[in-house]
Amino acid sequence: MVAGRYGKQYTWELKQRVMGIPGKDAARLVIDGLGLPLGSEEYLAEMDRHYAKLFPSAELMPGVDRLVRHLHKKGVPMAIATSSKPTSFELKTGKHRELVALFHHVVMSGGNPEVKHGKPHPDIFLVAASKFEEKPPPEKVLVFEDAPKGVTAALAAGMQVIMIPDPRMDDDNRRRATMCIDSMNDFKPEQFGLPPFEEKGESSNKKKEQ
Repeated sequence: MVAGRYGKQYTWELKQRVMGIPGKDAARLVIDGLGLPLGSEEYLAEMDRHYAKLFPSAELMPGVDRLVRHLHKKGVPMAIATSSKPTSFELKTGKHRELVALFHHVVMSGGNPEVKHGKPHPDIFLVAASKFEEKPPPEKVLVFEDAPKGVTAALAAGMQVIMIPDPRMDDDNRRRATMCIDSMNDFKPEQFGLPPFEEKGESSNKKKEQ
């Protein structure tokens, strides 16, 4: 990582503050937080080179494949709302294109004029909800997040939010979500008015992901 080259440590506390926010905002937080002798553009360019090697091997969280395929099969509309810019998103999802294709649309905040403010502002989730053919009211939207600022953004949009946090996440950030679970495999759709899993036909997929 960039921080290590300058004798700095990218701590978990700093990562929590950076998670889920747009690149330029994240860059400024890291640069200021660690006192790095870099401008935002230079830092982002270095990180892009690092991500180009790292992102293509990105794996899905356990339980994601099962849930997405289940909801798509049941006709539940889904969207992706991400702070990633298009190039980063393509790198991360390159080997998961079949699954991404099951979503109705993707909204990215990076370079998107429709998203005026990144997370923790609610813009990205409100824009994502507005693009469904049948526009749902915010209270009918369920968001899945792993980042504290993403949770804040979803709640500010008036939506419900399930948090799947890093095990190191502190209790204060965990308790703000509508529900906090350790894994997508723990999610029960029927608790939020969604079609329940057909355990006989879908349990094998769950076992493969564990």
